[in-house]
Amino acid sequence: MADQAQKSDKEWKEMLDEHEYHVLREKGTERPFTGKYHAEKSKGVYKCRGCGAPLFSSDTKFDSGTGWPSFSDVMANENIRTQVDHSHFMTRVEVLCAKCGGHLGHVFPDGPTQTGLRYCINSCSLDLEKDSGREK
Repeated sequence: MADQAQKSDKEWKEMLDEHEYHVLREKGTERPFTGKYHAEKSKGVYKCRGCGAPLFSSDTKFDSGTGWPSFSDVMANENIRTQVDHSHFMTRVEVLCAKCGGHLGHVFPDGPTQTGLRYCINSCSLDLEKDSGREK
């Protein structure tokens, strides 16, 4: 969490656009099917938009039909943290970047792979570092 403590609210607002700031710093969400990565097929690593921490591999991305990028697993458990979220009259598990504290989305226990998990993540919380010359 050192990065989060070292950036002021003003610095976050200068670094992120208004929508990214709302999602990453104010726990907002993007509308389904509007994010740039919901239908992305390229191979690569999805990193935190706030700090660049590697979060998800394209190898674990799948089409959940929900309109948000969905992943069955994280790259490294130490790069994310979760907490219970009681907003919007629901109980969900929120996914946050462990390094900068940015809100990424939520994780649900209904994934189609052996992990049984579906990480439902906002596109604007991510940057895709594409593998050169390889497509999914």
